[in-house]
Amino acid sequence: MIDHAQRARELFLEGYNCAQAVVCAFGDVTGLDVDEAARLSSSFGGGLGRLREVCGTVSGAAIVLGIARGYSDPKDFEAKKAHYALVQEFARRFREKNGAIVCRELLQGVEVAPGGVPEARTPEYYKKRPCPALAACAAGILEEMLGLNPSE
Repeated sequence: MIDHAQRARELFLEGYNCAQAVVCAFGDVTGLDVDEAARLSSSFGGGLGRLREVCGTVSGAAIVLGIARGYSDPKDFEAKKAHYALVQEFARRFREKNGAIVCRELLQGVEVAPGGVPEARTPEYYKKRPCPALAACAAGILEEMLGLNPSE
């Protein structure tokens, strides 16, 4: 069985953004190949296009939850309610472990280049970022919530 948390960490370290790292790690669950998963989640890196809003790992997890446990009937209020509760539970668990779900709050105290242009992925970049650990954390929470166990 896949260790999704470790895979998400590895994908971030390969250069995928935070959202892509989480979504791409769950291809076995979503049925998406890496190219599809990367494209679908590419806009959510850096807290939505580097705007530093909701952490991309959280957005990536929401994408996975939507594919795995989402609803499609716009009139099914109960399914919508249940799905939103699932996403809120994910956010609660992530916030409990990391103190926030907003990128700029998670990066507080980390020197980041201003503006909307992504930073070069250098060894110094990786040393100062909590992002690989956040991707692993988000994936680990998803594993728990989806009933996956990488140790089996």
